Amino acid sequence: MINSTQINNQIKYVTNFNTLVTTEMVGKLNALCWQRELKGDFKEIVVKLVLDGNITTVEPDDLCALNLTEQGVLAREIILGDWNLLKAYGAQPTLNVIKQYDTDYTHHIIATDVYSFHVDRSPVPTDTFLCTYIGEPSEILPNAHALQKIQIPEIRNQLRNEFDGTDEAFENYLTESFFDLHYQPKPNANTTSLGIGNLWRLAVDHPESKVPPCVHRAPKEKNGEYRLLLIC
Repeated sequence: MINSTQINNQIKYVTNFNTLVTTEMVGKLNALCWQRELKGDFKEIVVKLVLDGNITTVEPDDLCALNLTEQGVLAREIILGDWNLLKAYGAQPTLNVIKQYDTDYTHHIIATDVYSFHVDRSPVPTDTFLCTYIGEPSEILPNAHALQKIQIPEIRNQLRNEFDGTDEAFENYLTESFFDLHYQPKPNANTTSLGIGNLWRLAVDHPESKVPPCVHRAPKEKNGEYRLLLIC
């Protein structure tokens, strides 16, 4: 089982946006959380938006055009406030209403969709920011209790047997197919829910990173429930 020390070493809780973006990630620390209890009716926003398919991207103008109750207005102000903070920081936030993500059925050995525990990768220094306002929240997994799937012998052997090429080409294939980004929890591993209303900053795999990238996954949505997610 994961003990509290391992979890505490991975996650740091902060009380404002400035500390969230300025705290240096070192050692095992690869997840920062601005822990909040938000007021407002975020469900009203989802109900009044015009949704398109499984994932609807919402722009600030779309939010501003909604005729909302007092509680809906409060929720909108919080979302726009988060949006503006991230934009001013230099991030590119996206607000999505999610019914469900696409599921990867293209490969029978390793699925590469966001429901699988995975890390994010970037060629330049960056972090992943996300906040779930309503719906099921994402969860993270301590790196010490995550197994990279391509290093699990039976999975690696299956992939190698299906690949017709040199060992070097095989390694490139694993990276180009994003198989190396995906992880499997060790037996009895405990995950941490990112919760509702919290704004998180997760470490990404990039050339200048000083810490392991944060292993995380999207939740399986409950039937009939939507998820309102700000991410960048």
